[in-house]
Amino acid sequence: MAKQAETTKQIQCPSCGNKAKRVSTTTLAALLHDEYAAQFKTDGQSCCASEGEGCTSIKADTGWRFCESKNCDVVYFSEEGDTSFTKSQLRVAVGVKEEAGPRPLCYCFGHSVASIKEELVATGTSNAQDDIRAKMKDPGCRCETENPSGSCCLGVVAKGIKVAQKELEMNVTDTKSPPEKSSGDTGGKIATAGTLVSAIMASACCWLPLVLLAVGVSGAGIAATLEEYRPYFMVITFGFLGAAFYFNYQPKKAASASGHDCCATEPAAREDCCPPGTGRLNMMTMNKVMLWGVTVLAVAFLFFPSYVGVFLGGESQNVTNNNLNQAVIRVEGMTCEGCSAIVAKAIKSTPGVLAVEVDYAKGEAVIGTETCCPVPEAEILASLKDAGYDGAIVTKAAARP
Repeated sequence: MAKQAETTKQIQCPSCGNKAKRVSTTTLAALLHDEYAAQFKTDGQSCCASEGEGCTSIKADTGWRFCESKNCDVVYFSEEGDTSFTKSQLRVAVGVKEEAGPRPLCYCFGHSVASIKEELVATGTSNAQDDIRAKMKDPGCRCETENPSGSCCLGVVAKGIKVAQKELEMNVTDTKSPPEKSSGDTGGKIATAGTLVSAIMASACCWLPLVLLAVGVSGAGIAATLEEYRPYFMVITFGFLGAAFYFNYQPKKAASASGHDCCATEPAAREDCCPPGTGRLNMMTMNKVMLWGVTVLAVAFLFFPSYVGVFLGGESQNVTNNNLNQAVIRVEGMTCEGCSAIVAKAIKSTPGVLAVEVDYAKGEAVIGTETCCPVPEAEILASLKDAGYDGAIVTKAAARP
């Protein structure tokens, strides 16, 4: 019957379900507020020891349990399961159930997570456990009337030291984390990106028709429209480029961990600053390298219409010195020097055309054809149309004998 009665006792916390350990009614009488403590009497069970590694645990049945779970408000509950006491009903804070604040661990000699953190910061280590062991001999501990668990705190203090170390490591990590990006860094990146985009748009009147022509779409109308805005895009490009150089090369102050500004004019604070080649300096160097790379690309795009003909091949030829039938065609839709190479290539692809010379400035093309046959006007104009340009025959001349 006794064994059966034992199995019906509540040893798990009725709130969180975690297993709880025995606690003396002496502890409840000492630490509960008066209106709750009056019902308890000391049971004469003492766990304190004057020597050894700590107090002994309570072996005999007391009828009460102590819950140390952090996420639970219940501190004491009866094994009968009909009564419990929460944190607010105790005289003292229950350190093992707290996640912030001082969090007392040793109630006899005043050690807490907060005091251990201070000790770690000051000395790099904690002697809280050694201090407790020494004081257990003299003047002696009072765990059953001071500690909410009613038992030795050495195990809890060991865990508390690890908690303090972990929290300090987290603080150090936060301190060493990269600083927030300044408005200058953001502005520099925006200006750099703007430089490249505006430079690409400034040359779109030339490269876009080539792309469209490659997929079989005429881009002459688009090219003419973009040509009108080319000067504006060029101004915007140089504006962005100037802003990018300003943001990347303006004097900057790098803050050290202690708050000093890392300036060349402050040698006293220089040792506390970021050493050369670390974090921020590396990022600044990368930003400058990227800026110069973007500058080269921007210049290449801006002057793309001037040299694109070199890559498209030498289709334009001298017609006047050849013994050929000649015709002059006015070409509409050319927006840059690159267009002359496209026009020459289109006309040269017409059967019967042997030579072509395109003058972008005049907007004309001089064509040389076989002497045996008339100039294939319709075919030439059709080739121009397919390339995205309009044309009209201005003059025709037969080959000289």
